[in-house]
Amino acid sequence: MTALVPDQTGAEIFAQVLTAGGPISRTVIAQRLGLSPSTVTRLLSPLIEDGYLSETGKQTANGLGRPQRLLRVNTEQHLVVGVQIARTHVAAVLTDLGARPLLRLKKALDSLEPAHVLAVAADLTAQLIGQAPNADAKVLGIGVGVGGHIDEASGVCRSAVRLGWTDVPVAAPLSAATGLPVVVNNDVNALVIAERWFGEGRDVESFAVITVGRGVGGALMLHGILHSGASGLAVEFGHLPIEVNGPECACGNRGCVEALASSDGVLRTFREAGGRFDADYDAVVELARSGEGAERRAALDAFAVAGDALGRGLACLCNLLNPGLVVIAGEGVVAYEFFGPAMAVALKRHAVSTAAEDCVIKVDEASETLWARGSACLVIRESVRARLA
Repeated sequence: MTALVPDQTGAEIFAQVLTAGGPISRTVIAQRLGLSPSTVTRLLSPLIEDGYLSETGKQTANGLGRPQRLLRVNTEQHLVVGVQIARTHVAAVLTDLGARPLLRLKKALDSLEPAHVLAVAADLTAQLIGQAPNADAKVLGIGVGVGGHIDEASGVCRSAVRLGWTDVPVAAPLSAATGLPVVVNNDVNALVIAERWFGEGRDVESFAVITVGRGVGGALMLHGILHSGASGLAVEFGHLPIEVNGPECACGNRGCVEALASSDGVLRTFREAGGRFDADYDAVVELARSGEGAERRAALDAFAVAGDALGRGLACLCNLLNPGLVVIAGEGVVAYEFFGPAMAVALKRHAVSTAAEDCVIKVDEASETLWARGSACLVIRESVRARLA
């Protein structure tokens, strides 16, 4: 792909058309983004010329003035592959230009060796493209979400603790294997874009996504723009140190939010409280819901510890950034009814002034399809920005 424009205004304009729920006028786009009509028209022109957008019908503003042509996304113009690399599997989707899933595939991983994982990703990509008529001529590229520190510019995974990866090239080998451009980012960064375009963050300019599962992650949308930090490390929520002498975290430090609130953290606390060692996360959820005696108390206590850790982490986030919305997502939210109350108490206790009250908490389990769809959004966003460079 060609070089990126300095800002992401063009991509946000495209997102406005994509998420409008129907055809939208240039005037409405300009009003929503606080831009001049001339700027909107200038940035839209290349997208119309390249077939990303098309004009359809006319409409006046409140029945007054000169009718304006409305805009829509040509969803059928291009296809995109979105891939999520998890510790146990690789999930992939083929989407249209509106990030609407057309085909889905998933494969369990026999090894976490980078060459094997990327070979699985390449194979799933080939299968998806092979199943869609004329897809090979329409695919813009592959978006890959990886749980870890990603150097987006180079496509290198600098560190993914749960995969055991350090300085692993992802974009270059996957592109070589498939012949397609590849965009790589942290998987929660990909998810926050999906939430902004299609999920709980739709029509919200600034919000955070916190994911709970085998790991605990975070991502931040500020004024409609993904905030990645100086090197892609922004919002490493799971590695906020909240307990000085706490349990060891997978990152090597002690007392991180993830060490206490991840599924592994819940299992450790449960076992330390006398729970049986053969129970997995789902079993602990079930014990909290309908178990009896000491094991139910151990399960409830484990989720209370996790909720307290998440709440203290959220208080740090709210005190720093004062977000109006935080989306709690990931497979771990199946236990939200058990960790949510303790999380809310800790957030209120440690937040300053009205920071806790200002923040609306929403829950979204975020299916594998949404994670992979977020990865597809990476390609759409990048391709739009490239067209405007």
